[in-house]
Amino acid sequence: MTATELGRALRRWRDRVAPDAAGLPAGGQRRAAGLRREELALLAGISVDYVTRLEQGRAVNPSVQVVEALARALRLSEDERTYLFGLAGLVPPGPDVVPGYLTPSVQRLLDRLSGTPVAVSDAAMTLLVANPMYAALMGDPSGRRGFERNGVWRNFLGRPTRVRHTPEERRAFEVGMVAELRSTAARYPADRQLQRMIAELRAGGERFAELWDAGVVGRLEASRKTIEHPQVGLLTLDCDQLRVEQHDLHILVYSAEPGTEAAEKLELISVLGTQSPAALPSSASLGSGSAGR
Repeated sequence: MTATELGRALRRWRDRVAPDAAGLPAGGQRRAAGLRREELALLAGISVDYVTRLEQGRAVNPSVQVVEALARALRLSEDERTYLFGLAGLVPPGPDVVPGYLTPSVQRLLDRLSGTPVAVSDAAMTLLVANPMYAALMGDPSGRRGFERNGVWRNFLGRPTRVRHTPEERRAFEVGMVAELRSTAARYPADRQLQRMIAELRAGGERFAELWDAGVVGRLEASRKTIEHPQVGLLTLDCDQLRVEQHDLHILVYSAEPGTEAAEKLELISVLGTQSPAALPSSASLGSGSAGR
């Protein structure tokens, strides 16, 4: 297969994805009903220039990570995903590598929970996709690249998240994350990307190395989380984790009990998340805050 055929397939699939179906605004003048190149780039976490070069046949040999991200952004079926890997001269990751395929059923669930903050991660806790409500609540993850998209990496080596823990909660959370990651590493021993991340975590974080060397194994359990939002301040939400065992995906869902202050703040965040920064009310009128899984 040639790069030109790869480019044609990307353009054809891009044209069939409606922006609103991908959680993007559909306004403005459009030549076609599908995604613009910059929108596909945003959803896949790659540059617009690279998408352009792929479509025009000027870029060859995209990585497995890029092809997987494009397949998710374009909402490809399993057969289409396999075909895309073939066009790129690659073989889809096998059963010994952490799966990153977003199934149509999970995508439909994400679409139907548009008013609820939802994110989908793989078994290694790397963020695959998040809906606009999650981005409004937790901060826009679209600019994160590589290991920055991994929840373990961000909590041990990255910038502070909006989640606020007590010291006891923090310790339990760290143990849970390392235990889950060790279990995942045991299931996918041939995943070189995962092994490289673990090596860098051990080298860069004393706390991670301590817990890893202790041999903790298990699952990270969901819990209530207190989040500090820059416009609405603190709110405590239920955080439920649903597991798609067949494809080893984790679906993280945040919710608030109806009628509570947290529910009111979550509703306000849904409004703030759809407005341009210039239209946002001042932080003084809403309460102060600072900038996870």
